[in-house]
Amino acid sequence: MSKPVKIVLVFQSLLGIYGDQGNARVALQRLQMRGIDAELVIVEPGDEVPADGQLYLLGGGEDMAQISALRALQADGNIFRALESSAVLFAVCAGFQICGRSFTVGDRDEVTEGLGLLDIQTRRGAERAVGEVLHRWTMPDGTQSIITGFENHGGYTTLGPDAEPLARVEVGVGNNGEGLEGAVQRGPGGKGWVIGTYPHGPVLARNPELADHLLQLATGLELGPLPMPELDELRAQRIEHARTLR
Repeated sequence: MSKPVKIVLVFQSLLGIYGDQGNARVALQRLQMRGIDAELVIVEPGDEVPADGQLYLLGGGEDMAQISALRALQADGNIFRALESSAVLFAVCAGFQICGRSFTVGDRDEVTEGLGLLDIQTRRGAERAVGEVLHRWTMPDGTQSIITGFENHGGYTTLGPDAEPLARVEVGVGNNGEGLEGAVQRGPGGKGWVIGTYPHGPVLARNPELADHLLQLATGLELGPLPMPELDELRAQRIEHARTLR
């Protein structure tokens, strides 16, 4: 690519709980380790969201921060323009929820209209979903990979017909305790991609195949593996431990 790949971390001060901002740094590093020119742009409330990024990242946050981030994104509008130009948006937990059609916040369970980028609805669950998770993700080549991380969310998410699940739950609650995790959907006008998930970790640090999948979608480049034996061993230990929790 003639210009650096632009990775945009959106509102880390509002949506950066549990270290989710680390997802952006993992994406940046995995490109740079391959010799691909890339830059990280950090956007805070009050800043204009650039419309020319390739990969956008939203993280988790508490109720009022979630609402503030939603209002700012609605007013700015550039996240929609970026997706119409084939960008990829990756959203975790609260960021995942605000990408949907609606969600509830607060003790009164007030329904708030979301960005409408994912055909999902989120409502308060019977009990909070907390703990280590394992999800079985079928990659584009048909092989399976395990997504590992930890969840901590009170909202339970239901998918509509336009959204596909990202993965199937092996350990944990996932979207709503019914076996599905996350959501995947083409962006406005059938361009770009919106991918949402609940696990923290940060999830891209724990799951390099998922990180590379997002980067390939965002750049159109074929990315070969990055051998990291020590990290692979740590990942295997985490997966083994999580399976003891079933």
